[in-house]
Amino acid sequence: MSSDSSAPKSVTVEEMAAEEDAAIEERYSLYEAYNELHALAQELETPFEAPAVLVVGQQTDGKSALVEALMGFQFNHVGGGTKTRRPITLHMKYDPQCQFPLCHLGSDDDPSVALPKSLSQIQAYIEAENMRLEQEPSPFSAKEIIVKVQYKYCPNLTIIDTPGLIAPAPGLKNRALQVQARAVEALVRAKMQHKEFIILCLEDSSDWSIATTRRIVMQVDPELSRTIVVSTKLDTKIPQFSCSSDVEVFLSPPASALDSSLLGDSPFFTSVPSGRVGYGHDSVYKSNDEFKQAVSLREIEDIASLEKKLGRVLTKQEKNRIGVSKLRLFLEELLWKRYKESVPLIIPLLGKEYRSTVRKLDTVSKELSSLDEAKLKERGRTFHDLFLTKLSLLLKGTVVAPPDKFGETLQDERTQGGSFVGTDGLQFPHKLIPNAGMRLYGGAQYHRAMAEFRFLVGAIKCPPITREEIVNACGVEDIHDGTNYSRTACVIAVAKARDTFEPFLHQLGARLLHILKRLLPISVYLLQKEGEYLSGHEVFLKRVASAFNSFVESTEKSCRDKCMEDLASTTRYVTWSLHNKNRAGLRQFLDSFGGTEQVATSGNPLGFSLPQDAPGGTTDTKSRSDVKLSQLASNIDSGSSLQTTETRLADLLDSTLWNRKLAPSSERIVYALVQQIFQGIREYFLASAELKFNCFLLMPIVDKLPALLREELENAFEDDLDSIFDITNLRQSLDQKKRSTEIELRRIKRIKEKFRVMNEKLNSHEFAQNLNPPSLP
Repeated sequence: MSSDSSAPKSVTVEEMAAEEDAAIEERYSLYEAYNELHALAQELETPFEAPAVLVVGQQTDGKSALVEALMGFQFNHVGGGTKTRRPITLHMKYDPQCQFPLCHLGSDDDPSVALPKSLSQIQAYIEAENMRLEQEPSPFSAKEIIVKVQYKYCPNLTIIDTPGLIAPAPGLKNRALQVQARAVEALVRAKMQHKEFIILCLEDSSDWSIATTRRIVMQVDPELSRTIVVSTKLDTKIPQFSCSSDVEVFLSPPASALDSSLLGDSPFFTSVPSGRVGYGHDSVYKSNDEFKQAVSLREIEDIASLEKKLGRVLTKQEKNRIGVSKLRLFLEELLWKRYKESVPLIIPLLGKEYRSTVRKLDTVSKELSSLDEAKLKERGRTFHDLFLTKLSLLLKGTVVAPPDKFGETLQDERTQGGSFVGTDGLQFPHKLIPNAGMRLYGGAQYHRAMAEFRFLVGAIKCPPITREEIVNACGVEDIHDGTNYSRTACVIAVAKARDTFEPFLHQLGARLLHILKRLLPISVYLLQKEGEYLSGHEVFLKRVASAFNSFVESTEKSCRDKCMEDLASTTRYVTWSLHNKNRAGLRQFLDSFGGTEQVATSGNPLGFSLPQDAPGGTTDTKSRSDVKLSQLASNIDSGSSLQTTETRLADLLDSTLWNRKLAPSSERIVYALVQQIFQGIREYFLASAELKFNCFLLMPIVDKLPALLREELENAFEDDLDSIFDITNLRQSLDQKKRSTEIELRRIKRIKEKFRVMNEKLNSHEFAQNLNPPSLP
């Protein structure tokens, strides 16, 4: 009689063992895929990251010691002070057959290459790196030291050990340590920004209201939703509690002291026994097995001490939070869960990176195929046209280039291109200039600089005039020793104007030159953004940049020389029709003190016109001769004689022409004339400088630069083309780039395929039944 075929088949012990081995193998395959992904992300600085545990703590919190306890063996440079100056990434893999740690050290040049190293060699390398960085200007580096470890005591984890945070004392004498503290904090904060990382926050305190490390962590993870809090050195804290209630609060902190939303719901508590592994006189453990046993024994002793202090037995939930082994188990389960959840998200990112690398390889292949003379010349001419198009676009105005990267505020512009500073050494407040706070470039920045020049120079007043300057300017004529206050005023005015305005001319040239030179890197950015940049042809590009800068510099100098000629001419010879712009104002000024000096209206020894109206403000329309006759008749009628008028005229000549004693009226006349001449020079200088810089500096960029660059380009092509485009070295460089890109493409393809297979298995019913992790010793 045949047996019932529908009866369930019994599963043998061998089949169960095979299924468990298959589950372990699948899990290890996923770990290995993530390890490769992490190395690739470090090398290529790609946007995807593998889940990992990031250890953060103060210098003396026992970070490195806890990491060693989690690994099951000692390897790091542990002790007081800063012992970790580069993050150390540990890819740990549980291997029950590996009796001794099997380690590989990632190459700094190529993280995908892992060289087999002994524990002592890795220790020596880490210590050497710490000593090297200690002598560097920047004593910390964000570049990770990557170590792969297989060992019978290792968990399946990726842990990143960061440099310890520093809490320096205040005061100037601790400034160096304060600078280091800021550098470490910035490095650790940047690492915590990765959303895939689980933050292991270490606190060495028996009072949860003291948040030394959490203060930094919560700046990145305010809710502690991806943070595990660990209280280290539990064995030293238990004796500090005086009563059981203190222990209760410490083990189960209230929500007011520690937010219950943290990862794992409550903190973990660990102790790591002191002592190093080795055979020296100061070594405590002969082997890593002894160290592992000491860690386990310490855990048992901590539980016993807590139960004794509490006077009760700890609950299972409380015991699950005490000891390195409980923390390791929690981390491994959590990381395994994150690995599974991240697989579907990693696959499209790898696909995107794969497509990007394929495009990069195609670009390199096209560049290699275009390395012949005809194509290179054509590409050079195309680049010339596109470069000029971008220059024109920047001058006319565009928003394609990001202002936060290429724009300059007025304060930045003054710092880089120089400020407008007068003879008094003072600068005008930049906030009063329109658009001062905006980050501008191109034509908008040019216009703002010219507007600032116009605003500042247009508001300049004539510098103060001293009596000594007036007397010195009088001098001695070649035909007589009298004084000529008209000449005196001209001498003073042109000297003041020349000294005042010449520095502004040089400052304007330097400022506009700075603005125009900035067009070059912005144009290059626009070409790179649109894929029109000649990458790899550095010699050719440097030649184009040199031609552009030389043209701008020579054009600015030529324009400035023209402006200097104008300034020299207007301060060499005074033309009254040009310099005396406000005769009505001058007459009103002279009228205000004409009566005080009792100058007859018929007298005009200084050579300038007096007002047609009488000082008293009469509106009589009689001719000037009628006024003289009426005044004379009035003098005769009142008994005055012609001799009185002659006496007054003699007194006037004596006080102005023959007497070197400077009277108030003479001083005021000279001052008024100087002001008028200075104002005329200023207005002419301002209009002339602005017009010339626009015509002879800005316009040549538009109408002369294209022809000059084309001529420079054709001259370059007539020379040795290989020296211009550096074809030989470029071909070697592109060949090397192509080989490295092909290797990179194969790596991404291999990792992508691994994750695809893993995703299929995770989604299958057969693999889902084998998700229980293997038990670790």
